[in-house]
Amino acid sequence: MAAFPIPARLAAHSADRGGWLAALPDLVAGLARRWSLELGPPFEPGGECSWVAPAVSAGHGGVVLKAGWVHDEARDEAAGLRVWDGHGAVRLLDAFAAGETSALLLEPATPGTPLSLLDGPEQDRVLAGLLRRLWVDPGAGHPFRPLHVMCDAWIEQAQPEIGHLDHGLVRDGLALFGDLPRDATDRVLLATDLHAENVLAARREPWLVIDPKPYVGDPAYDVVQHLLNDPLRLTADPRGFARRMAALAGVDADRVVAWLFARFVVEAAWWPYDPVPIAVALRP
Repeated sequence: MAAFPIPARLAAHSADRGGWLAALPDLVAGLARRWSLELGPPFEPGGECSWVAPAVSAGHGGVVLKAGWVHDEARDEAAGLRVWDGHGAVRLLDAFAAGETSALLLEPATPGTPLSLLDGPEQDRVLAGLLRRLWVDPGAGHPFRPLHVMCDAWIEQAQPEIGHLDHGLVRDGLALFGDLPRDATDRVLLATDLHAENVLAARREPWLVIDPKPYVGDPAYDVVQHLLNDPLRLTADPRGFARRMAALAGVDADRVVAWLFARFVVEAAWWPYDPVPIAVALRP
């Protein structure tokens, strides 16, 4: 019997979840039975927290199975996809959660070419257009957490890691990261991790969003991840890039610049390059 295939990226980022990885073959087999799936091999390089594979379902035809270990930021992925109901994002067909595992049965994005293969300005236009569609009122009684919950957790994680930076820079960045989610006048459903690798070419719509991490809050925050995923343009002209995306997305440019500055400070310990010059250039 062939060994159960685990993509390298998932294996690397799940090293401290050996029990979950060991149980994954049985988990996937159980999901295949639950949804009457004929599974294909998992996508490569795959995700960091989920085993994702194409499949054929007796009820839906071509589908995608996503089985992942539960982590905090992606807690409400299924709920967000239900709200969007295929408008700009892949459609959720069914969901199941048990213990440490969250499983989604999803519409496939075919051919699945990532937006990242297009040039930067075209990425900007497509991604901004998708964001404007995703920013909806989640409705009364929604389950989504406010954005400040995530920001507060990041501040707590960051403080011991960035003490070596200029004290004033750290003070201003952390203060903004705490204040911006609380003083926003617009509060909408956010994807929070939308970048060009999480936008795939499809047939039902030209492009569909995958892997959202929904919260409710300031739409200006949602522009920032795309900026961070294009380091060449970001380092060349951080303010100009931020203002371009703000204009395309229809949000306040000063708030996008402020969010970008705060993210650079809060995540300073993890950037693969020196974040200080960019943070200084963006500092309000």
